[in-house]
Amino acid sequence: MAKERALRLPIFPLKSIQSSISFAFSCVILAAIVAISLISYRLSVHAVEKNSQGYIEEIIKQVNTNIQSYVDNMENISLLAMTSKDVKYYISDNSFISAEERRPYEKRISDLFQAILYTRKDIANIMVFGYNGRFVSDRRITDLNPNAGIAEQAWYKDAKAAGGKSVISAPHIQNIIQNEYRWVVSLSRELKSTDGITAEGVFLVDLNLSVINDLASDINLGKRGYVFIVDQKGNLVYHPQQQLINGNLRTELISRVTGSPSGTSFIADDAEGKRIYSIRDTNFGWKIVGVAYTDDLIASKGALRNSILLYALFGLGVSLLISFWLSYRLSRPIRNLQADMKLVERGNFGIQTEIRQMNEIGQLGRTFNMMVGRIKTLMDEIIQNQESKRKSELQLLQAQINPHFLYNTLDSIVWMAEQKQHEEVVLMTSALAKLFRASITKDQEIVPIRVEAEHIANYLLIQKMRYDSQLDYEIAIADDILRHKTLKLLLQPFVENAIYHGIRGSADKGWIAIRGSRQGDNVVFEVEDNGQGMTPEQLQRLFLPDDGQSRKGIGIRNVNERIKLYFGREYGVQIRSELEAGTCVTITIPTL
Repeated sequence: MAKERALRLPIFPLKSIQSSISFAFSCVILAAIVAISLISYRLSVHAVEKNSQGYIEEIIKQVNTNIQSYVDNMENISLLAMTSKDVKYYISDNSFISAEERRPYEKRISDLFQAILYTRKDIANIMVFGYNGRFVSDRRITDLNPNAGIAEQAWYKDAKAAGGKSVISAPHIQNIIQNEYRWVVSLSRELKSTDGITAEGVFLVDLNLSVINDLASDINLGKRGYVFIVDQKGNLVYHPQQQLINGNLRTELISRVTGSPSGTSFIADDAEGKRIYSIRDTNFGWKIVGVAYTDDLIASKGALRNSILLYALFGLGVSLLISFWLSYRLSRPIRNLQADMKLVERGNFGIQTEIRQMNEIGQLGRTFNMMVGRIKTLMDEIIQNQESKRKSELQLLQAQINPHFLYNTLDSIVWMAEQKQHEEVVLMTSALAKLFRASITKDQEIVPIRVEAEHIANYLLIQKMRYDSQLDYEIAIADDILRHKTLKLLLQPFVENAIYHGIRGSADKGWIAIRGSRQGDNVVFEVEDNGQGMTPEQLQRLFLPDDGQSRKGIGIRNVNERIKLYFGREYGVQIRSELEAGTCVTITIPTL
């Protein structure tokens, strides 16, 4: 039982509708503010990230332009070599010149290359290798590394394979000059003859990697952002932490970068943090990649979060105050109705609750007023009906124990005893005893019709023995209704009125017929006599309230009220009467 009571307890033990409304409003407002704050924060961060992404793309685009311009300048240098008559003649197979004759050409070519180096501090070496075995560089005396095969160098092979197009190598240590090792990026290109078909040698420009480092390292992408460069094979050209990567102490998303097209961006989120990658391709196969950490780019992310949180708390406080005020306004009519209900509970049925608006609560108040009014009316009717029932039963009891009927019956018994009519005395006394036994019992108000039929038969037997030849009667009650129920002493008042007010003063022999049958769902009794009858005015007075002066009609009115009290207003008594012709009383009750 305790468990069942526990299960019936509300989840939220709120004691008033105002607290329930306030709680519901607070939950909805809190959920809305949290959702709006989160959405606003995410939208703001997304907008900042989007703007930052565009900013990074513009920076990487500019870096790409600078590197592309730098490489284009290197290609222009290669064009100088290709258009130089001395270079072409020097590496041509058709130039059969001696060592002494080559010196002027070598000097002029070296001077040309030195002039270029003088204006470009970023160039480490400029060399030309002819397929005829001749070699010239920016230096007057250049000793090649005997252990470094020129034909085996990657930049040499790539230039021959490119067929006259410029090739940019990956960063490497240039070791073709004896006792000299530099970390460079090589631009190599195959030189063609005047006809543009015959390949005569390879032009080489070694670029100091420090220049590219300077171009990439000066880019500001936040506190931790950086730029790195990969070639078309996925080799790192530049990375600010290249030593860590080479030592496998750090990783980079090289495969994802090489698989992404130029001008695109993606966001990576891992143990290192959330980063934006922006990619731009060069014309010669490199990929310039800018990496920026969102936490660095969104410098005001914490301030933005705190600001949104502050505004959310302020909005929540204002909203809660409004919700409390609204809940108070909304619940006030219900509290007033509750107070009026408590007055009704104490028995004050004259209360009428105030209705200010015809909304749902106003309709509830209107229904409450109608209910209270109806209850008051019903209570008044119940009190009135009980009073009428009490009076009716009292009058019925008085009518049942009629002193005149008792005196006359006893006189008749005494007279028959004096006349030695013993059998008649016994019969009349027995009928009188049965009659009064049925009259004074109070334990049952509803009795079988069979009992009522026996009672009225005893009553008529006594009256027949009293009036002898002046009265005749007939009882015709159908057998199929004897098992049904009726009010106790239903027929006696009508038979008594028929005898005393209809037949007793008539010169002709009196006749009374009592009939009972079933009609549909009802049982109908008829009490008919051939007595004096009544005028319409007399009939109307039968159902008027008792004036206290005449007993005529008391039993009829009482029986009619009893029928309506027990069975409903649709049942009762109807009387047809004609003066000097007789009266017929019809009694209708439901089938029980």
